[in-house]
Amino acid sequence: MQVDLQTIRQFEQEIAQASSTQQLYEVKVKYLGKKGIISELSKQLKDVPNDQKKEFGMMIGELRSSFESQYEVQEKKLAQAELSAKLTGESLDITMSGLPMNSGSIHPIMSVYYEIVNIFTSMGFEVAVGPEAELDLFNFEMLNIPKEHPARDMQDTFYISEDILLRTHTSPVQARTMQSQQPPIKIIAPGKVYRCDYDLTHTPMFHQVEGLLVDKDVTFGDLKGTLTEFIQRMFGKDIPVRFRPSFFPFTEPSAEVDMGCVICGCKGCRVCKGTGWLEILGCGMVNNEVFKHAGYDTDIYRGFAFGMGIERITMLKYGIGDLRSFFENNLKFLRQF
Repeated sequence: MQVDLQTIRQFEQEIAQASSTQQLYEVKVKYLGKKGIISELSKQLKDVPNDQKKEFGMMIGELRSSFESQYEVQEKKLAQAELSAKLTGESLDITMSGLPMNSGSIHPIMSVYYEIVNIFTSMGFEVAVGPEAELDLFNFEMLNIPKEHPARDMQDTFYISEDILLRTHTSPVQARTMQSQQPPIKIIAPGKVYRCDYDLTHTPMFHQVEGLLVDKDVTFGDLKGTLTEFIQRMFGKDIPVRFRPSFFPFTEPSAEVDMGCVICGCKGCRVCKGTGWLEILGCGMVNNEVFKHAGYDTDIYRGFAFGMGIERITMLKYGIGDLRSFFENNLKFLRQF
């Protein structure tokens, strides 16, 4: 089979004359591409007589090998030349000022979270934690909320299975602590909690801090003093505080705690509905039924518990009207803090 080797070997001249890597690549496509000259020769091998196949195949292999070796040398040469030209043409002034960097900050909820924790730890409370996917036993039953209890309807619970749920408060941490250790106990349990609710003042996930103190000779006066000290350190020493009778299954007696409205200075406004007071948290003396579940001697030990929503504290501290602002990632809002 006759082949014009002189014409095919023009690739040597074309490779040498290429002045850029792009031109060199076009030469490669011309000879080794899918329809390239050397590639077409390979396709013709099947039509070559058997006694000529070996010689024809060796010729194609030699052409391809020669092309690739010359191509590689020229490619390195051109790539180096292009890089040198690029570096020569570009300049960098290392004395110029860099671009300004916007520093981040702690989210307002976490800022208040840490402030609450710092206040209570300075009073001698220890921080305790527990799982967010919790057993019904710790979330309800050990807190004197048995099955079919109407208080369960108030919780709007996310159930994972019949016995496992996303905790609706951080009180299960208190139940777990009482099950695992004997008094005295003095803890706070901050963390995320979950309920099926979403509007201006509720979200499916939010943060709570709950506290528990168990010891001998604990009184309601100790509870009032602790929470009054906390509120006045958080909002100002002159803020008025009051306790109103209420009901919680795990405390008896129970109370809602109000403070003077920080928006209007106790004069009455839309936020406090004209009363001059804002509800801030719930509390009470630990119910004896809860102590019995924990195996504590109710003739010896007394205790108090309290709980508050960190988002609510943050809204009151900074005068924020819509809870959803915390989760919308609006930079104009977040930069205020």
